[in-house]
Amino acid sequence: MSDDESEDAEEPAVELGDGPDVAGAPLARVSARLTWGIEHSTIVDREGDTTIRTPDGPQELATVLEDVDVPYFADRQEFENAVRDVIGTGPIPTE
Repeated sequence: MSDDESEDAEEPAVELGDGPDVAGAPLARVSARLTWGIEHSTIVDREGDTTIRTPDGPQELATVLEDVDVPYFADRQEFENAVRDVIGTGPIPTE
């Protein structure tokens, strides 16, 4: 491996901005940590205390899931759609 190749490997693939932080975790990151199909109660037990990003600011996942009436999620898409039905979509506020 040449010196040029090793230097490229050490640089990040994407430049990170210097803007304000965004509170909470992206919903996709939380759903990626789970195995599908999964029960509503199991998600609350495992990830309920996780703060997610929403258009209205950060919220605990357990609080959001209180408004979701689905007892079992067959796949990740079904879960994310149900959560987005509660939190909505739109820009996420920064700190």
